[in-house]
Amino acid sequence: MTEVLDEGPFFHGTVADLRVGDFLTAGWRSNYRPEVIMNHIYFTAIVNGAGLAAEIAAELNSGGAVPRVYVVEATGAFENDPNVTDKKFPGNPTRSYRSSAPLKVVGEITDWTRLTPETLEMWRERLATLLADERNEIIN
Repeated sequence: MTEVLDEGPFFHGTVADLRVGDFLTAGWRSNYRPEVIMNHIYFTAIVNGAGLAAEIAAELNSGGAVPRVYVVEATGAFENDPNVTDKKFPGNPTRSYRSSAPLKVVGEITDWTRLTPETLEMWRERLATLLADERNEIIN
């Protein structure tokens, strides 16, 4: 028997301009380590967590990228995201997951809590430190 980790709804934050019915798939470069091709697609059951991911993706993407949050459905099995649940937040309070199967876009959210300019600056500094430290491994 497979344990149900979460029933959602689920959200994915990105800069990609998608439509209902599109699929998000693994196999793209990591936002945090561009040399790493990701084996999973990541998502969360917390809309503001997806909003944070979208805003970080926009920060890391040159050219004025627009942060977007999509409502998604898992099309296959998924697991707790070991990059946060085992390393930083035991028990998965962030409700963060990953799957090697595609996620289907079923809607878009536009009303998540946006980062304040001060918080965005803090994330810029954290990201600069993260990206500069080669020891920060992604569990892929």
